[in-house]
Amino acid sequence: MTEAPLWQRLLSREQWIVAIVFLLAIVLAWASLISMSMPGESAGMTPMDSMSSMASPIAWTPYYASMVFFMWTIMMIAMMLPSAAPMILLYARVAGQASSEPSVLAPTFVFAGTYLALWTLFALAATGAQWALSGFHLLSDATMAVGDRRIGGALLIGAGLYQLTPLKRMCLRNCRSPVSFLTTQWRAGMDGAIRLGLAHGVYCIGCCWLLMTLLFLGGVMNLVWVAAIAMVVLIEKATPAGDRVGQIAGGAAILVGAASIIAPTVV
Repeated sequence: MTEAPLWQRLLSREQWIVAIVFLLAIVLAWASLISMSMPGESAGMTPMDSMSSMASPIAWTPYYASMVFFMWTIMMIAMMLPSAAPMILLYARVAGQASSEPSVLAPTFVFAGTYLALWTLFALAATGAQWALSGFHLLSDATMAVGDRRIGGALLIGAGLYQLTPLKRMCLRNCRSPVSFLTTQWRAGMDGAIRLGLAHGVYCIGCCWLLMTLLFLGGVMNLVWVAAIAMVVLIEKATPAGDRVGQIAGGAAILVGAASIIAPTVV
């Protein structure tokens, strides 16, 4: 019997299709963030370009708010999809083995879409928080970062303490163990995909939401800072020492935050 061509053998395994789609989504999300962070032309500047100007306070019009929401949504996709990839790929494999349907692409993308929908809601909440901080003049319009080091220190302490809590460990355990998660919570079909996507999204947000608030510390459009937080999330979820690294990062955040409050001019 003649062996099928390599491309046909790969495409017959639907997890490869899922992997390619989500790799493209991650690349496009990061490319969009890089594009939004680049200076624009003086004529026809976008709201993202105007964030780098200190000429006047930002006016939160509906259009500007929608652009900020779009930015947060793209940022959540870029930051969270890499760490969710193992879970999504395993879901595609398990669904393929457990289902009698000819294709499992639909439930896989429903599972992933539900997960991302929860992070889109988080992006909406982050947009509201940014609006509120700007309204109270606590957020720099130029850098989109908290200017008061004491407030920044409080954010660091809060995020650091949360890293050490039982709730954080429980959420992280479910994010770090795709096999265990799917074994205990598996549901077949579209309804099952939605329920699993909701559960995974809740655990993931429970694991990372306070880390995301640190974006206000280094600057929401500071791509180095965004990439650093994304890397911490990825290490926590996808490496053998991730839980220990997360605790060490939490302790370091507490120390730096305390120093920022006690001696803001030194740190």
